[in-house]
Order: sequence, then C-alpha cells, then structure tokens
Amino acid sequence: MSGAPAPLRVVSLVPSLTEAVAVSTPPGTLVGVTDWCTHPADLGGAARIGGTKNPDTAAIAALRPGLVLANEEENRAADLDALRAAGLRVLVTEIRTLEQAFAELGRVLAACGVRARPGWLDEAEAAWAAVAPGDLTYSAVIPIWRRPWMVLGRETFAGDLLARLGVRNLYAGHAERYPRVPLDELLAAGPDLVVLPDEPYRFTRDDGPEAFPGLPAALVDGRHLTWYGPSLAEAPASLARALRAARR
Repeated sequence: MSGAPAPLRVVSLVPSLTEAVAVSTPPGTLVGVTDWCTHPADLGGAARIGGTKNPDTAAIAALRPGLVLANEEENRAADLDALRAAGLRVLVTEIRTLEQAFAELGRVLAACGVRARPGWLDEAEAAWAAVAPGDLTYSAVIPIWRRPWMVLGRETFAGDLLARLGVRNLYAGHAERYPRVPLDELLAAGPDLVVLPDEPYRFTRDDGPEAFPGLPAALVDGRHLTWYGPSLAEAPASLARALRAARR
C-alpha cells in the first residue's frame, strides 16, 4: 500500500509568503528561503538561497522545487526568467492593496496544496474588517530609506493599510511608487506626521525623527506595515497604537 504523497517542494523568494506557507503547510514543504526570511523563527531545514534581489538561481534549481513563489515588486524579472528557463514553475504575486493581499494569499496557499482555509487568514480578515473607515485624519510622509530619502508613493500596499487607519500619504499621487524626495521637499510638503518603519531602512528613535524637528513621528513595526501574511491579524492594532502614541 502506498503512503500519503510527499508534500510539494516549495522555494519562497518573499519573506511574507515564507511565513504564510510555513505556518499553513506540513513540515518539509519549504525547501528554500531567502536570507531575509525571518518568520517563523524555525524554518526547519530550508536552504538559504540568497537575497530577494540576488537569489542563487542555480542553487534553487538544484533543490528541485515544484513551485517557486515570487512577487513582482520584490524579485527581479531576470531572476524569475532564469528559473523558468530551468524548467521551474514560478508563481508571481502582485500585492498593492489589502484586498489583493488576501486574494493572492489564497492563490498561493491553494498552489501549495492547502485545502482547508487557515485560521490566521480568517483572523486577519476579521481584524481589518473591524477597522472603522478612515477619514484620512493625518497627512503624512512615509520614508522607507534615507541617504537618499525615499518615501511611499502611489499604489503601495503599505500606503493602503495606512489610509485605512486615517493617514493620508502626501505622495500617494506621485508618478513613482517609491520616489526619491529631498528632505527639504518633504518638510515643505507640510505633513502633520512622519511615519517611520523599521524596514527596509531601520528607523529608530535616534535615527529618523531628528530629521523632522517639531513633527510627530510614528515609529511602526515594518513587518506590520509591509508584510502580507499572519502578521496582518496583529497589524491594525499595532499600527494604530503607534499612530496614537505619536499624536499625544
């Protein structure tokens, strides 16, 4: 009698998706992850295959995955083309809104063989459904890098989350999604608030707020602002606390 089929072998090139798959599939499903995949803490024997922007495509192919998970923003088209040329199946997600995140998470989990909807996904949808419609109370700039300064621009997942919590991104209408904007222009835009995440640039109380003297600074958890996965269940409460604290 044959046993249960072996789980699908998956390589994830996206930290958010790594976490979502890891907590929703049998052990052994994830055979490769990036150096930036930090959640959950125990990823078993998954091989580290480089960064999101510079994965070792030969090492990935050698793992013989049945599926490679990627994102149109986090991963380079040339790397994904190389993986396809090696005969690998690549699923590329596009996530620029909360609704897209939930839809794409469902698609990813289904592709990974998850039949029963995971409880964390229900919890995440319920947490965001409970958020009262925002009135865009605060106008803000949201830097994601310095030296040079870069901010959230148009059509970003993080910007969509903040808008639901009453934050109006002053650069939401910019032609670029992550424009470089000199600091003097950010200050001249007249924000009520600066939102400083701890990733991709690690803003802290001692690195970031001093550039915006007299302006309330909300230091937010970058995972809650930019990751789509189990962290979405905690994100609205976490982000709201940081915004309230900055406005006191």
